[in-house]
Amino acid sequence: MISLTDLRRFKAEGRKFSCLTCYDASFAKALEVAEVDTILIGDSLGMTIQGHDSTLPVNIEDMVYHTQNVARANSHAFIMADLPFMSYATVEDALINSRKVMQVGAHAVKIEGGAWLAYTVSSLTRNGVPVCVHLGLTPQSVHVFGGYKLQAKTRSAADQLLEDCQAVVDAGAALLLLECVPAVLAKEVAEKFSVPVIGIGAGVDTDGQVLVIQDMLGLTFGRVARFVRNFMREQSGENAIVDAIKAYHQAVLDKTFPAKEHTFQVEL
Repeated sequence: MISLTDLRRFKAEGRKFSCLTCYDASFAKALEVAEVDTILIGDSLGMTIQGHDSTLPVNIEDMVYHTQNVARANSHAFIMADLPFMSYATVEDALINSRKVMQVGAHAVKIEGGAWLAYTVSSLTRNGVPVCVHLGLTPQSVHVFGGYKLQAKTRSAADQLLEDCQAVVDAGAALLLLECVPAVLAKEVAEKFSVPVIGIGAGVDTDGQVLVIQDMLGLTFGRVARFVRNFMREQSGENAIVDAIKAYHQAVLDKTFPAKEHTFQVEL
């Protein structure tokens, strides 16, 4: 099974790694067959599974349920589980809720925020919980941002994101995840920090890539985000779903995804 040590080695060797969201045993097994490196049980399930218009209604019981479903079927990928909205507002909450998802099979938790999370990150790390910190566009703060928009578009905003990354890495963050930031900034982060950096809408130069699996399979109805590629469109036959997942995994390793059309090119 892929471990955090493996992800660090991949980064040191320049080997990209793939990540997809997953919420159930059937897709977990499909990801295993396709040899996807990491799985994110994302609070995106609020929209993809539950039908909400944001991630905010998701609670920790939802995350525990879906994490244990995925973990039962997985014997290959490194598993990260989101801590949902307001479930880590205090360090005590973060410890209690991290224990819940770790005990049912997560290998790390993901939380959204910046430098203000440093004490939470250090507390979780001291207690044996690897932490992935999600920066840039953080969906749990969608109402603060006023929608799903590109972040860190100016040099000053980019410098603030770099400071936030530094603070959480210094506190012990095991991974960083950057969403919807200029490609040039994501490259800067990946080169600056020794921890693996995962991107979504952040260009090809991050160490790993993640997509929501429904998006990758073309199951997006309505507006499709710029950073999404439908890998299912290229497949046919009875194994089309697994073949699409394999194609995604290989495109990440080959650095053919994301391409320029999936990337925000902004000069800073």
